Amino acid sequence: MAGNNILCNLIVLRSSDLGRARTFYQALGHSFVLHAHGHGPKHLASESAGQVFEIYPLSDTAMPTTSTRIGFRVPSVDTTYTAALAAGGTSVSAPDDSEWGRRAVVSDPDGHRVELTA
Repeated sequence: MAGNNILCNLIVLRSSDLGRARTFYQALGHSFVLHAHGHGPKHLASESAGQVFEIYPLSDTAMPTTSTRIGFRVPSVDTTYTAALAAGGTSVSAPDDSEWGRRAVVSDPDGHRVELTA
């Protein structure tokens, strides 16, 4: 896609336990603040390199986002993979070399699949 300047600048997930989600995603390197828009629900927000990553509480009326797969480029796939498992994640595929570089996939405590690449 030559000349395409479209960048993803927002990712929103829903979690049944914000504290557990914070622990998991902090192990990947995210820093969160508790945030709310107007009278909306309190949620976690992390901003890095112009991208906002938010985690909202999963309410009885909200659709789960567990079929969403997200990916993060991290300094070390192996180190981050180990930290993610220690923070409550589950291994989907262990670190290995691929055509995209070093890669692993973990599942967060809510079941979202998270791809790690370096």
